[in-house]
Amino acid sequence: MTVTLRFAPSPTGFIHVGNIRTALMNALLARQHNGTFYLRLDDTDTVRSTDEFATAIQQDLKWLGLNYDDTFRQSDRMARYDEIKQKLIDAGRLYPCYETADELERKRKRQLSKSLAPVYDRSALNLSDAEKIEFETSGRTPHWRFKLDLTDIHFHDLIRGDVRIDARSVSDPVLIREDGSYLYTLCSVIDDMDYHITHIVRGEDHVTNTAVQIQIFAALNAKIPTFAHHPLLTDDKGEKLSKRIGGLSVKSLREQGLEPMTILSYLARIGTSDSVEPRTNIADIASGFDIGRTSNSPARFVNDDMFALNAQICALYDYEQIKERLHAICPDADMDFWNGVKFNIKYFSDVKQWYDIIYNFTPVKSDIAQHDFLKTALDILPDAGTENFWKIWTKSIAEKTGRKGKDLFMPLRYALTAMEHGPEMAVIITLLGRDKIIQRIQNTF
Repeated sequence: MTVTLRFAPSPTGFIHVGNIRTALMNALLARQHNGTFYLRLDDTDTVRSTDEFATAIQQDLKWLGLNYDDTFRQSDRMARYDEIKQKLIDAGRLYPCYETADELERKRKRQLSKSLAPVYDRSALNLSDAEKIEFETSGRTPHWRFKLDLTDIHFHDLIRGDVRIDARSVSDPVLIREDGSYLYTLCSVIDDMDYHITHIVRGEDHVTNTAVQIQIFAALNAKIPTFAHHPLLTDDKGEKLSKRIGGLSVKSLREQGLEPMTILSYLARIGTSDSVEPRTNIADIASGFDIGRTSNSPARFVNDDMFALNAQICALYDYEQIKERLHAICPDADMDFWNGVKFNIKYFSDVKQWYDIIYNFTPVKSDIAQHDFLKTALDILPDAGTENFWKIWTKSIAEKTGRKGKDLFMPLRYALTAMEHGPEMAVIITLLGRDKIIQRIQNTF
């Protein structure tokens, strides 16, 4: 059996960290089993779905490195949905209902006032053909509900374990609206059936929906997939991320300078029993991924933790991994430059600052009180090619001037880089070379 999974966003907005986590779990399972991973665009909401968002989703997944084997849109499959609709009607599993939204709300309030569960009463099943004609003659068009078997629905969840839903506690779901448009519940089942989806990984807000869909799969004599429902993300205080989600879109995180692997490394491990670790390729994430270690408790998303991880990711990159990106920003930068500065950047774009310091330095006048010290340092500068250049030079300066610690090192760092912090000075010295060192110190006077 080929393991087949899908990520099914609606192109009604930009995908965010919650969507990415779901997509990542599906992609990792597919990769682990050498399976197939689809992108399905759930665009039956014709009012809110746009080509712009559909394109953005595809671009975001590509940027993240979550490559899919194929993609399709639900809007291209309406004829297939119509076919299955008729099949369910003929089988007596899909029935028309004529209540208005106001009438349904009044029923709901009456049930709640009697301490009853607000479950649809199935009164539409008792309508005669004449009554249906009367409703339609008066201008009402039906919405269509799926008739559930009123039994217990059991399934084994890869995260939650054994799940049981009493179908008597659930209303017969509306699968088709009054205007004839399809709801997610039916279209998703048909797609999963036709594309032979073996595993469905999604948020815990779909658990009840899954129970309903299991009965639809059964009504269509289709193989029921294996399910996994992960807890939704919360912030560091345990509150829902919904109010902040716009700032946590892939688009926003990319614009803030995060690396794709920072986002994936973080989302792959939060909410699990594994520690978050920086990874520079998806294969490494997949090799250590076990969906069974996902906790049933809400996964706490701490923005600061993810951003802190970014510097660790940058420091792990080999030169060959980032050579093209580096040269796009710093044309003459080589392996020595990258290995010298990568431990001192928070974001990849920070390399430009150090590139300019090494190659495009603007002289900075030193404090006049440092002139004698810097002249002495220049007079005892070792010859080019001296081994342990920085160590020998600073030792000689210390012996000559009596300075040590910050009083010794900071004036040299500032004279050579105009910075008070940065890579080890031994690295800076090697990148600059003796001629630039002389020139820069002379320019401070």
